[in-house]
Amino acid sequence: MMGQQKGVQDQLFYCFNLDRYVPSDHLLRGIDHFLDLSELRQHLAPFYSNTGRPSIDPVLMIRMRVIGYCFGIRSERRLCEEVHLNLAYRWFCHLGLEDTIPDHSTFSKNRHGRFRESDTFRHVFESVLRRCMTEGLVGGEGFAIDASVVKADANRARGVPGEQAMDWKSGTGATRAVREYLEAIEEANPTETASAKSVSLTDPAARYRRRSLLRLFDQLSGRYRRGHHCGCRGDTRVTHR
Repeated sequence: MMGQQKGVQDQLFYCFNLDRYVPSDHLLRGIDHFLDLSELRQHLAPFYSNTGRPSIDPVLMIRMRVIGYCFGIRSERRLCEEVHLNLAYRWFCHLGLEDTIPDHSTFSKNRHGRFRESDTFRHVFESVLRRCMTEGLVGGEGFAIDASVVKADANRARGVPGEQAMDWKSGTGATRAVREYLEAIEEANPTETASAKSVSLTDPAARYRRRSLLRLFDQLSGRYRRGHHCGCRGDTRVTHR
């Protein structure tokens, strides 16, 4: 006999456990078993005010960013939508069915604010690396350094010759990327100056590389150091070459 679904009717009370609906072999279960963010709140405490309304939990934002990295969700707006709909994502973020998902603007505000000032992502990276060392995945006997060239978010038309003198210390016309780049250069090389054929005003850390016979791109080089034993990434830096 053919069955027929009954009419939709909201139920007053539900007995629902998210843990029962996440498969035992789900990727996020393995990550949750080893991911320890217990020191994150203490690390960020000096960058929060002691008064005012409670903020979005930084641990929640980091867990959502882990989901975005593992499943290739680059858009923060889409990431919030996916966490809202996916039960496994809610379970990993320690959210219930009725808990509210943070607005996507919260991520950009914290990424350009306290997360950058406190170097939060470096703190999380190093805590994961320490866990890998504790578990014996990183021994330190041998490492391999690799680099991949990526296209920078820079405008080729907005550039000046490298030998042209630029008075950036006045602060007029300088973007935040320029100021941060120059401060880092001066701190690392107090007696040397960076020489380049052309310096991009949009992203001074970028350098021109020939990708084809007809086009030049501003590019950055991401350098990675991996351990030979299991391929764990031991460090990562974005540099210009």
